[in-house]
Amino acid sequence: MPDFRSDTVTQPTPAMRAAMLAAPLGDDVFGDDPSVNALQAHAAQLLGFEAALFAPTGTQTNLIALMGHCQRGDEAIVGQGWHTYRWEGGGMAVLGSIQPQPVENQPDGTLALADIAAAIKPDDAHFARTRLVVLENTTGGRVLPTPYVAQVAQLARSRGLGLHLDGARLFNAATASAEANGTDVRDEARALCGHFDTVSLCLSKGLGAPVGSLLLGSHDFIARARRTRKMLGGGMRQAGMLAAAGQHALEHHIDRLAQDHALLRRLADGLAEAGRSHPVLAGRLAVASAHTNILFADVQADVAPAFTAWLAACGVRVTSGLYAGQTRLRWVTHLDVSAADVEAALDCVQRFAG
Repeated sequence: MPDFRSDTVTQPTPAMRAAMLAAPLGDDVFGDDPSVNALQAHAAQLLGFEAALFAPTGTQTNLIALMGHCQRGDEAIVGQGWHTYRWEGGGMAVLGSIQPQPVENQPDGTLALADIAAAIKPDDAHFARTRLVVLENTTGGRVLPTPYVAQVAQLARSRGLGLHLDGARLFNAATASAEANGTDVRDEARALCGHFDTVSLCLSKGLGAPVGSLLLGSHDFIARARRTRKMLGGGMRQAGMLAAAGQHALEHHIDRLAQDHALLRRLADGLAEAGRSHPVLAGRLAVASAHTNILFADVQADVAPAFTAWLAACGVRVTSGLYAGQTRLRWVTHLDVSAADVEAALDCVQRFAG
């Protein structure tokens, strides 16, 4: 059954499972798991950092980064829609005693430079100390423009602030840039990372590993991050089996992300056509946005319950929620979605009778 809910639902490929079974193991809390060490060294070299740290989740790598940049009572500037602000359980405030300063996201997913600048507090005892700016790329599937990222970095540097990237889907962003520029995806990823002090990279989304994320930064930052990871319960022992999956993903699953993007474009085209010409859905179904491997489509309230029930009856799995009085469906293409799955989903949409 086509499962478009998220790229987190992927299963390890046979080759990835074989790499996991063959992984040499040690105790990573003691720092002697060779597979974890190899993954960390490979990722740091790949993305242009001095060091990296393997952790169970992207929520944890983001929190470790925030706690490394900020102390109790400090402030981090984040987007209203950023994962670090909205979808990570308030961890920066609850566990890190860090004040989030949310800034409204623009329609293209960016934060206006003027809004970031206005959110930076003066050096006054009445205010939390602004220490960090957080960006997210991709955000809702959108790629932050490279010149924009450079401008935010320049602003942060000019005000003495750190800069962290929630790059859960970093390689999706790099893939889109590589496609647009005719360049290599790895070069694009390294160039993007060059603007940031720290980067969090998820291995269990588009890259297809079952578990794990990486935090990348300087040697000193990662040394402190290792202590924070232990404090947060992220110290794992024979973690090499999981690290081997991440290593396989970085070696074999980066280039194939372009396939996910192509399938999303086909899905977007088919849904848009249904929104124009379908007997029931015409004028009631609209593709709100479609970027990289994530698509949002809005369904009007009078038809949404029947349509979502029909998709479920067809075995087409998507996530949904209310947005501006309509039902917004989220479709994500990934390693386990094929061209045949996309066509089956679009056939289901065409057969909807209301």
